[in-house]
Amino acid sequence: MSGPKSKLWVMAVVIPLMAVLICFIFCFGWNRRHKKGNWSLKDTLKVNVHQDEELELGIEESNSVFTFFNFSQILEATKNFSVENKLGQGGLGPVYKGQFPDGLEIAVKRLASHSGQGYSEFKNEVRLIAKLQHRNLVRLLGCCTQGEEKMLVYEYLPNKSLDFFIFDETRRTLLGWNKRLMIIEGTAQGLLYLHKHSRLRIIHRDVKASNILLDSEMNPKISDFGLAKMFSSNDTEGNTKRVVGTYGYMAPEYASEGLYSIKSDVFSFGVLILEIITGKRNSGFHQHGDFLNLLGYAWQLWCEGTWLELVDASLVADSHQTLEMMRCINIALLSVQENAADRPTMSDVVAMLSSTSMVLPEPKHPAYFHVRMAKEEALASAEPCSANDVTISRPQGR
Repeated sequence: MSGPKSKLWVMAVVIPLMAVLICFIFCFGWNRRHKKGNWSLKDTLKVNVHQDEELELGIEESNSVFTFFNFSQILEATKNFSVENKLGQGGLGPVYKGQFPDGLEIAVKRLASHSGQGYSEFKNEVRLIAKLQHRNLVRLLGCCTQGEEKMLVYEYLPNKSLDFFIFDETRRTLLGWNKRLMIIEGTAQGLLYLHKHSRLRIIHRDVKASNILLDSEMNPKISDFGLAKMFSSNDTEGNTKRVVGTYGYMAPEYASEGLYSIKSDVFSFGVLILEIITGKRNSGFHQHGDFLNLLGYAWQLWCEGTWLELVDASLVADSHQTLEMMRCINIALLSVQENAADRPTMSDVVAMLSSTSMVLPEPKHPAYFHVRMAKEEALASAEPCSANDVTISRPQGR
């Protein structure tokens, strides 16, 4: 009898002790981890987004710190998402300014609830931007999820986005030529990093004025990687049936066939240069002549040798700046050429921007340059500088 009793006694004592020890180890580890308020990027981040599923984000090989913020921290920082703290409204939800108790200022993108697209882009942005570090890319500090709430937390940039300045008649006078050239060059450096110098080749797919944020010194930072695609260093292009992006910035091969590559980003960048120089939007442009877009108008003036008419009237230029403006327009037109193979790479663009002695090639006609104010049955063709005479239908964003 003593044998069974002894075994029962051991089981009665040892098993509870083991359970207590295991609970202690688990609780100690959990408490230590969450007291820090962040997770190392070397760990795999698992965020509960829905009750029955987990979002697994493989974030490794980085020395940065990615923070998983509590919902209560974000509420306090943004003053319960007050109207006074709202910075703007994006396609996937509002953006709020916030400030943590230690003084750190943040921008919180609050994705709209029950948005399948928002959920997909949330995952994509965390996966991609956590791997990227460059002075011309916006810094993602962390994220926050609770139930249907999904939020991305960025560094706060006080001067908002480029479109806030460049398309406003009064505010764009604050951007002299040197500032505009700095924004063009900085954005080019950021795209070059994405295309060539980051660990993986990244195609942004939504380069536009509203996605270029400006810091306190007006340095540009590329933002919004929700639509970005990541490739190995050997891949150069991809194809999709779901064309997403912004009308006016989409390369023709992407808008019509779903083909995207580093050259489609170059096209968007070329459009952006023209918008920065003119202070006018490409999409819906119809203020000069009968052109519906800025590309056609720019091409016409370039062919006529009257390109200086493109330059924003608020810019006062000396002869040196005029030369820089002409080179930038030339680079922009090279970047928006209809055939992707004719466009330069971002390496080429950066080299052309940094050297005033480099001889630039003459551009061929841009995409969409035939689109004019005309009857639907007969779009008039622009007077070409070259022998090319291709009719292009106006693409519709899908």
